[in-house]
Amino acid sequence: MDRWFLIFFYQFCALCLLVLLHPTHAAETNKGQRKIVHVHEDETGEVIVQTAPGIVTTHRGGSIILPCRYHYEHSGEDPAPVRIKWSKINDPPSFIDVFVALGKERRGFGSYKNRVSLQEHDPGDASLIVHNITLDDYGRYECEVTNELEDDTGTVKLDLEGVIFPYYPRMGRYKMNFHDAEQACKQQDGILASYDQLHEAWLNGLDWCNAGWLHDGSVQYPISKPREECGKKDNPTGVRNYGYRHKDDERYDAFCFTSNLNGKVYFLKTFHKMSFPEATRSCEKNGDTLAKVGQLYAAWKLQLLDKCEAGWLGDGSVRYPIVNPRQRCGGEEPGVRNLGFPSKKYKLFGVYCFKAKSKGEENEEKEKIKDGINRWKANHV
Repeated sequence: MDRWFLIFFYQFCALCLLVLLHPTHAAETNKGQRKIVHVHEDETGEVIVQTAPGIVTTHRGGSIILPCRYHYEHSGEDPAPVRIKWSKINDPPSFIDVFVALGKERRGFGSYKNRVSLQEHDPGDASLIVHNITLDDYGRYECEVTNELEDDTGTVKLDLEGVIFPYYPRMGRYKMNFHDAEQACKQQDGILASYDQLHEAWLNGLDWCNAGWLHDGSVQYPISKPREECGKKDNPTGVRNYGYRHKDDERYDAFCFTSNLNGKVYFLKTFHKMSFPEATRSCEKNGDTLAKVGQLYAAWKLQLLDKCEAGWLGDGSVRYPIVNPRQRCGGEEPGVRNLGFPSKKYKLFGVYCFKAKSKGEENEEKEKIKDGINRWKANHV
């Protein structure tokens, strides 16, 4: 009797050990962590998610399709509905709900509400259409497909066409903590840039000797032309990295990112130069506003605005955009020239104004975007 009891006891313990080591149990015990089960081809009820490799690119105000397909083999005549969930992945790793579909139910979340929908060409299509892209939409997205037993995920990166611009306020350089820098970029029609965006700008020749905050809380700066005053002449070119800094206590400049303009920047022709208050009134007479720094950079980079005349901007700085360098216009390199923050009352300059798109122009552009998406769908069915 004792021998059979011992055999049963050992078998029971071995079974308990197997249960404890099972990955499903491990996932359930990790409270607060996302459960991801990668399904193998020989399992019943498999869900296999495929997303497009690489990056999809658009611009602010545009529309884009985030590709995602799934293969689902079910058993039985009446399978449970598949749940499709899209989330945005932030750094440090956290997830923001974007869109959920379960059967015929659909729901968008937060700032994505009324801007997102499923493409649904066929039963395996979980691709997400996003309209009226904003700067904050930049980043990585997760497509998760779940049936009653299993789930699987894929990721897609959404990139934006745009331009990096370094920024510091009137009070001077190295005066902003992380939160100040974040707010400053938003005030100038931008967001704090990512490392990938700054690195791409460096590859395209950006050279800036002052360290600035990035979106992830790190402080870095791009050097294309090494020199003693910028981290020593003998150091190699590249994006120099100060690492992650204290967001409240430490102060630097900012690297901002902006994208396509929902309007137009123009230099206002006048008979005489103006003080800052006069420049403000001149733009407002036309129903427009003083251009922001990010808007001027976007006009220079994306609309090829080239003007060899200094003008006031909304933050009280004076700048001008040069696409085709000439000696009398500030040197041999293209860029946005910065004359700093002169006296608003006593210094006289021209002015750069911003004209927002009318509702009719916005609707016309939306129709063009819809036509483009429909053509894309027709070519990829």
